[in-house]
Amino acid sequence: MESIQITQVSVVRLPLRSRFRGIEYREALIFKGSQRYSEFSPFLEYGDDEASTWLKAALEFANNPLPIPVRQLIPINATLPAVRPDQVVETLKPFGQFRTIKIKVAEPGQDLEQDLARIAQAHKSYPDARLRLDANGTYSVAQAMKIIKAIAHLPIEYFEQPVATIDELVELRGQIATAEIQMKIAADESIRKQSDPLQVAAAGAADIAVLKVQPLGGIKRSMAIASESGLESVVSSALESSIGISHGLHLAASLPNLHYDCGLGTASLMAKDITRNPLVAVNGHLGLDEPDVDPGLLSELAVDSERKIWWQQRLDRCLKLL
Repeated sequence: MESIQITQVSVVRLPLRSRFRGIEYREALIFKGSQRYSEFSPFLEYGDDEASTWLKAALEFANNPLPIPVRQLIPINATLPAVRPDQVVETLKPFGQFRTIKIKVAEPGQDLEQDLARIAQAHKSYPDARLRLDANGTYSVAQAMKIIKAIAHLPIEYFEQPVATIDELVELRGQIATAEIQMKIAADESIRKQSDPLQVAAAGAADIAVLKVQPLGGIKRSMAIASESGLESVVSSALESSIGISHGLHLAASLPNLHYDCGLGTASLMAKDITRNPLVAVNGHLGLDEPDVDPGLLSELAVDSERKIWWQQRLDRCLKLL
């Protein structure tokens, strides 16, 4: 591996405004490379093999020149966690103006009726917004078809990772076609958790590839997947701080084609960030602003010594794998 630099290491815990993906905070290791600050933040349950891919991306961003952008403003969607219908409007307020809402469904402990109620309220409250669903692969094919039939009349842009496996995605797309329903399917986990991320395209399992820089191993690899898959692309964050979001912003700014609002507005889900200028969308867009890390916030949000040791050991193990 090329020469790398890791300095000014901090480990922070960022509280979320609402429970999201089953968690109430995000931990992240922030460091500075030879070029800029970067973030290493694989989810806590991920093993070292998977986490090392995230580290490869973090090191690339910290130590290499960034790609030349083809656009300076990135359109951003709002993200709605699995909240109650009466919480929808309040939860979406931090996103300001937007034209697309990504709605989390299939939250553990909730059922289809709760999902449908949340979707219905989002459409009622924001009738001009395009809607997306994200199930993180939690539905069965039968459950996914049930909800798809129930929402087919709504302005659904696509359904992200409704089921877990590539085979299930293929089966679901077949059932959608048989039912003569217009519904695009996006793949997230089935791309970033595969040893060969192009399997989704080869199997005809999705219409859209969700590109997340850290999980895919960097901006260069993400751009290659976008090009080689032949699928439409949408860029999303992995629930990161503004430092991690900036990875995705530079990917989105550099893709030849960008037809979808990007899921890079997740700083609005954080109760606190680590920068003086959090990457919060203005008029539904984010610019290529370099995040200005605040040492005071790094200190305020720092984890205890035991957690910092845990992250330092994780970093060391992943470095050895690279």
